[in-house]
Amino acid sequence: MSSSPVRLALRQRLTTALRERDKPTAAAIRAAIAALENAEAVPTSHGAVTATSTHVAGAAIGVGAAEAERLALDEETEAAILRAEVDSLLEAAGEYDSLGRGERAAEARTAANELSQVVHSVLGTTWG
Repeated sequence: MSSSPVRLALRQRLTTALRERDKPTAAAIRAAIAALENAEAVPTSHGAVTATSTHVAGAAIGVGAAEAERLALDEETEAAILRAEVDSLLEAAGEYDSLGRGERAAEARTAANELSQVVHSVLGTTWG
């Protein structure tokens, strides 16, 4: 797990959202953190394990034998992932509006704004 400035800011904002009982913002920030962590995952290859346990099929032998170093994301990649999260929230807000769910649309827009503010405060990136 990386501790990039963006991720640290997201976790701090998540703590604030939880204290304020702001569920929509907390959910959006959790989703953004998960998206970043998923992007770090190393693709699995089925032939990578050379020695296996005789007791458990496909299990690697030895402590840490199946561990892999996670990918490192640069600030540009993190910003792109978070931009996709913001775009997804704004798209959902539009869909909520079209269904007459104004309150949910407002929550999605607020969450998108919170994510944008975190990215702007750390990276100086502004989306408009």
